[in-house]
Amino acid sequence: MDYRQLRAFIAVFEERNITAAAQRIHLTQPALSGSIKLLEESLGTSLFVRKARGVEVTDDARSLYPQARRMLAEAEQLIRRFRTGHHHEKLAIGIEQDIARKAVQHLVATAHACIPGLQLDMLSGCDGDARLGCEDLRCEDELFLPIFSESYVIATPASTPWADKKLTENDPLDDLVSWIMCPTHTSHQRLMPIYGTAASSPAAHASNFSLALDLVVAEVGIAIVPASLAKETAGIITHPLDTLDLKRRVGLCYPVQSLENGTLTLLRNALDIKSSVSIPQ
Repeated sequence: MDYRQLRAFIAVFEERNITAAAQRIHLTQPALSGSIKLLEESLGTSLFVRKARGVEVTDDARSLYPQARRMLAEAEQLIRRFRTGHHHEKLAIGIEQDIARKAVQHLVATAHACIPGLQLDMLSGCDGDARLGCEDLRCEDELFLPIFSESYVIATPASTPWADKKLTENDPLDDLVSWIMCPTHTSHQRLMPIYGTAASSPAAHASNFSLALDLVVAEVGIAIVPASLAKETAGIITHPLDTLDLKRRVGLCYPVQSLENGTLTLLRNALDIKSSVSIPQ
């Protein structure tokens, strides 16, 4: 298969109409039909079924489509790269709140390893071509590529009697502590069984986990937070949530339109290969 065949296939797949697809990529209908026929012959399968009005896609076409988009994006990126006479690629990545530095460093290292000459712009929040964030907070129209998953832990001040105690959610926590809670976070409702009756009188509220950890260090109370953030915070002790299998997935959130961004496609492919089930060490 070649570049022209991929363009023809993608156009027909998305338009579901030979005439509209030919107009979109500025080809005659016979030329477009010829490209599709050559592609089908090279693959040894039918990709489209002609109907009175438009075409229907086959299961093989649905399987080919995301791969074809990726291959075409990479090819177009190479063309732009050499036609402009330089080798600098640009990519802007937003970083959400409550993402551990280790995760950010893993993303940056992977990006520079797979995209030579990359100019990477790191932004706060949801700006950028894509963003590093939690799956629970992705937008409705975004795709998500998981990079790692992690558990939640109980964080307590290091300078308290809990420092030498193996604390779990099975302990009578209501009698011991006051909770620092993040009521606006998506995890809040899942944590209510652990908070128990103490949920009605928290020590403090925080808008994010990082602020909750600051309150823990200040000995205001204890909090349930992602393990990666707790690991990077000095002055606390962590305790596992033994009975509650609560995890979060962190990864790359990106809009469907970004499938046409060849630079981002290279990063996505590299992250997909390196992704694991635990926080990067």
